[in-house]
Amino acid sequence: MNHRLLRATGAATALYGLAVTRRPALLARPSGLADADGGVSTELATCLRPLAFRDAASGLAMLLAPDERSLRVATLVRIAADFGDAALLARALPQRRHRAMALAVSVGWGGLSVAGLLARGGGGRGVTGGG
Repeated sequence: MNHRLLRATGAATALYGLAVTRRPALLARPSGLADADGGVSTELATCLRPLAFRDAASGLAMLLAPDERSLRVATLVRIAADFGDAALLARALPQRRHRAMALAVSVGWGGLSVAGLLARGGGGRGVTGGG
């Protein structure tokens, strides 16, 4: 397991989740869900914010996991969320290019987490215990 990679992935995910919580257009625009002028309706923002909170929470769990077992579980939750996003968004977004981008981004982030779990070494400092 590459602890540094997983914690960095968790930090990036948490920051992105917090940013989307504040500005849902960061997710809505590249997904093709924003209005013609790039705005986001109150209803859409309400639907996107729970996804952003999920990303922030799972990212923080990866970043702050106190031991290897906790890091592994947090990472598996993150992988499930990313691959779930890929499966749903790749079918549900309005335009083909947005579906393709959502698939690439979701699978990319999920794959990064899988790589972190499968890698050997990578800074186990600060992570104790095992699983």
